[in-house]
Amino acid sequence: MTIVCIVAASKFQENLLKTMIQIENTFFELGRTSQRNCLIICDRGAMDASAFISKEKWEAILASNNWNNVELRDNRYNHIMHMVSAANGAEDFYSTEDHACRSEGVELARELDYKAAAAWIGHPYFDVIDNSTDFDKKMNRLIACVCQKIGIDTGDRLNVNSKKRKFLIKAPLAPDSEFPPFQDFDVVHNYLQSDLRKAQVRLRKRGQKGHWSYIHTLRKFHPTNGQSVEVRTQLTHRDYLNLLPQRDDAHLTIFKKRRCFIYNNQYYQLDIYRQPTHPRCRGLVLLETYSAAYDQTILLASLPKFLTIEKEVTGDPAYSMYNLSLKEDWKTSKRSH
Repeated sequence: MTIVCIVAASKFQENLLKTMIQIENTFFELGRTSQRNCLIICDRGAMDASAFISKEKWEAILASNNWNNVELRDNRYNHIMHMVSAANGAEDFYSTEDHACRSEGVELARELDYKAAAAWIGHPYFDVIDNSTDFDKKMNRLIACVCQKIGIDTGDRLNVNSKKRKFLIKAPLAPDSEFPPFQDFDVVHNYLQSDLRKAQVRLRKRGQKGHWSYIHTLRKFHPTNGQSVEVRTQLTHRDYLNLLPQRDDAHLTIFKKRRCFIYNNQYYQLDIYRQPTHPRCRGLVLLETYSAAYDQTILLASLPKFLTIEKEVTGDPAYSMYNLSLKEDWKTSKRSH
């Protein structure tokens, strides 16, 4: 009887996933053919099915349908937002009353929330919206994060003080067993030649087990206040190969292992630089995260305890990937940023 239930659960998730993909594809096609700018928001996504079955069953579903995690997770959606359940950090507001579809107690809801978030670990643009603020501010943080990713200027209307923070990590790293659930990726960056002033153009190739996603990034700097805006475009493999010959000879290719994980409801990317690259990158390990409502003291206290933080290097030009990849000394180069 137990075996039958497990098989039934697996088959249900497989058929649910097929249905979801078909429905999404319909809307994606409508968006592609629309004459107006179109934002498609999916409530739930393909990887959610993996949170409710074993890893072995999930791998079997992928194999039988010729799917892979990189296509379903990284290439299918431009941005992932995980809104943490009230059962995790706002328990007083979690209730099953007046919810026809909600029957889980707080403990089970918290466990399922962790599993749902873990299913998306590794997506290149993954943000976690936790319960560190009240619900209205939580929604504003969600909207502001989406607007920022698609390049919509909201002024100070949705100001949540969100900022990318970068930290230098001391090697050697803790063993894998000390990390929470994580996803590792091979990442290759190349800077391209550009005629635009005060701009950086780069290509990124990122993958697992021979499956890749490709991103073109244009980073523009404001001429007076120094602020930067990034415009990211997903590429096909052919587009990537066509753009690769435009590599800037002043820069070396950057090779990394990128480890993505969630710790204390905060999403982290750990970049472990690999050779061949400039000697200045040898042994370099950098940790990145986005702070939301946290001040510096709270953020520093919340950083992963299994990592040795040497110092914060946010905004330090010595740890800018653009400068790290320069062949010449970035301190004397007119090209450094």
